[in-house]
Amino acid sequence: MSPDVMSTRPLLDKLGVKPGAKVAIVNLDDEGFITHLRTRTRDIVKGKPSSPADLVFFGAETPPELDRIDELKGWIEPNGGIWVVRTKGGGGMLRDTDVVAAGLAAGLVDNKIASFSETQGAMRLVFRVRDRPRAVRQARAGVARKHAAATTRKRASS
Repeated sequence: MSPDVMSTRPLLDKLGVKPGAKVAIVNLDDEGFITHLRTRTRDIVKGKPSSPADLVFFGAETPPELDRIDELKGWIEPNGGIWVVRTKGGGGMLRDTDVVAAGLAAGLVDNKIASFSETQGAMRLVFRVRDRPRAVRQARAGVARKHAAATTRKRASS
């Protein structure tokens, strides 16, 4: 898809918010977004969650605010993510490279960007697969093996 063409995918799908996901909101005062989130999950907390979250939505506008990413990575599941939401384009103080650098400094990598709203963009930071606990990697590999086996059986029966 051309970058000039708007996506028609719903925002929550683009952001990877699954039904029942545990979500934390930090420094992001967007009641419309939170109301929209509630159509997909009720497990939403403002601030630090009591147990690891699937996703953290973190609003940041200045480079010093990005220092908080190191703290926030302790709030997510090993296969979770932190969405850094910031002003789009030249209107804000943060650039994509600032977010990428802050993520790397915290041991995270960027793997997706999304248009959050007309004025805000978001970048997702995650743990590298090799840095995730072994149990999570094994579970993911098990799902992949099951999918491959099912695909093979389906082809064989055709």
